[in-house]
Amino acid sequence: MSKKVLAIYYSQSGQLGEIIDNFTQPLIDAGITVEKVRVRLVNEPNFPWTADTFFSVMPDCQLDVPAELQPFILKEQKYDLVILGYQAWFLSPSIPFNSLLQNAELRAVLKDTPVITATGARNMWLSAFVRVKKLIHATGAKIVGNIALVDTHPNPVSFITIFHWMLHGKKDSYLNIFPPPGVSDADIKYTKVFGESVIPHLLDNNWDGLQGELDVNKAVVLNYNLMVIESTASKIFKVWANFIAKRKNKLPWIRAYKYYLLIAFFVGAPILITLDAILFRFTSPKRIRAKKQYYLNLN
Repeated sequence: MSKKVLAIYYSQSGQLGEIIDNFTQPLIDAGITVEKVRVRLVNEPNFPWTADTFFSVMPDCQLDVPAELQPFILKEQKYDLVILGYQAWFLSPSIPFNSLLQNAELRAVLKDTPVITATGARNMWLSAFVRVKKLIHATGAKIVGNIALVDTHPNPVSFITIFHWMLHGKKDSYLNIFPPPGVSDADIKYTKVFGESVIPHLLDNNWDGLQGELDVNKAVVLNYNLMVIESTASKIFKVWANFIAKRKNKLPWIRAYKYYLLIAFFVGAPILITLDAILFRFTSPKRIRAKKQYYLNLN
């Protein structure tokens, strides 16, 4: 009997769809049945975004406020593996993913089912993954693998290029100077290697050691400096989200948050990294190992 795999995800730009396609192609080539479902919101935001619309979703992301999904159909009641594609929006699981994990039909499918998570991010996905794990575990599923593809260019460069992409809808070279935004085409195509690693585990229904094999091929690479920034920024974002959510007229405060983010990124983040290097990086190895495991452990 052929193994049955569900790959379900949301994508505006199509990048995560490309990741899912390449990741699952070896499974399809091996004769495994792969059902791919791309979900959408009822009130789908326009792409490219406007700046105000882009920043306005931050409070709902941070506060786990769901949105209504367009109806979708799952062909099976149970699968041998579910691949969940997600995005990190403002260091949180995206609104579509959070909404998807509250869908009763999908929750029933996920119960007692192995799950592999896959994301394509600018570069900060750790805080979102911590919350993604909680959402998945609440369904009774077990995460057996994680793949996190990122824009590997320097942080300030990817910060500029991602806004070019989100606000102009073009995954091209901004000003003919900057590199294309997002996960590189080469890295997207390379995800076929991860799919090949999954096949023997899926056929044997034995998931021991899968993440180690994925990590050998750099399915997950933790950047220490970005971890330091995220661990602080995620707490501050939550404060902003709660504050903005209580305002009747949110737009001025959303714009204030936008300018705060620019200052925090270009001024606050370098200071934070420098202080961490002086106070903790070489003096607290146990603390650092524990924090890394907090972010990377699957279950």
